[in-house]
Amino acid sequence: MSKDLTNSAVDRKNILNNQFAVQAIQNEIKLYGLHFEGKIVFFKKQVADFFEVSIRTIDNYINRYGEELLQNGYEILRGKRLNSLKLLVRENNVNEVNFVNMKSPQIGIFDFRSFLSIAMLLVESERARILRGEMLDIVIDTINMRTGGGTKYINQRDEDFIQSWFKGEDYCKEMKKMSLLN
Repeated sequence: MSKDLTNSAVDRKNILNNQFAVQAIQNEIKLYGLHFEGKIVFFKKQVADFFEVSIRTIDNYINRYGEELLQNGYEILRGKRLNSLKLLVRENNVNEVNFVNMKSPQIGIFDFRSFLSIAMLLVESERARILRGEMLDIVIDTINMRTGGGTKYINQRDEDFIQSWFKGEDYCKEMKKMSLLN
């Protein structure tokens, strides 16, 4: 099995636990959802529409990876919090038909982290595949920016990097000379 985000829970967790990377991804892809309790949230239909899959596909992933999605911010709202969300939807003149059945006794919402989590899980969606690639690029850039490093020389922060690099160059020259003599 090849190692990628769709089958590596550790890699998914590493990305989602890097708050700087998640913020950079959010700034880069500029998704607009509903602002609820200080964060951007998305309804299941919005997620399905974005990834060009059916709501049933999203439901299948929620059933299969529910625990992971819950840990990453997916919530099922009930009671007072659900009423607050419904009130917010009405205040913002959001067309309820496009989002959810607002008469439902519970509604599942995705925050940005859980949205990224489902993007890393979906294998049926071309848009999810493209987003995964963009996410990896942004994560690498963010890590490089935060550490002051670059990708050209991965060990450049090592105090012996320059000496090792020159030794490597000399070693290559010596090997070439040796092969020419034989």
